[in-house]
Amino acid sequence: MSTADPALPPDLPPDLPPDLPPDLRDEIAAMMAATDHPHGVTVGALAAVQARFGWVSDAHLVELARLIGVSAAELDGVATYFNLIFRRPVGRHVIMMCDSVSCWLMGADALRARLCDRLGIQPGQMTPDGAATLLPIVCLGHCDHAPALLVDRTLHGDLDESRIDAIADGVRAKEQAREQGTERGTEQGREP
Repeated sequence: MSTADPALPPDLPPDLPPDLPPDLRDEIAAMMAATDHPHGVTVGALAAVQARFGWVSDAHLVELARLIGVSAAELDGVATYFNLIFRRPVGRHVIMMCDSVSCWLMGADALRARLCDRLGIQPGQMTPDGAATLLPIVCLGHCDHAPALLVDRTLHGDLDESRIDAIADGVRAKEQAREQGTERGTEQGREP
């Protein structure tokens, strides 16, 4: 790693124990065994780490770079190139609102403002309770149903004010159900 890049952390000391769980390390090793070049697994390995932890921390990135055999700066370059790899913590639900020309022409700016009001955050922010993060995305490829947005893995198109309200309410309802499930799990002795 270059010391000229202050955005990246220094390498972990050699005696620091690995933080990636053994099964995830095995999964990444299997990816590496299936390719002739370590760069071939960078995106898949980053996605695997994100699938486990919700985002890719600096420590995980450095450890992953060591496993793959690339520099942390190279791997960070890959991670920050792809807008679906999160380098900061995100909410339990990620809302990606398309800001393509098609969506803009169909009124996405006003709908984004309404969604921001409903969630109490601005684009790029996470709700204080960690329920949702609102991010812009260049294009969702759903231009024939613009304006569009993606909530987790569900694509929503033909948005209007009522659909935006329903989406915000849906995120809140999922959070309430999650909280009630946790409380129920605690009552049944399933939670620590």
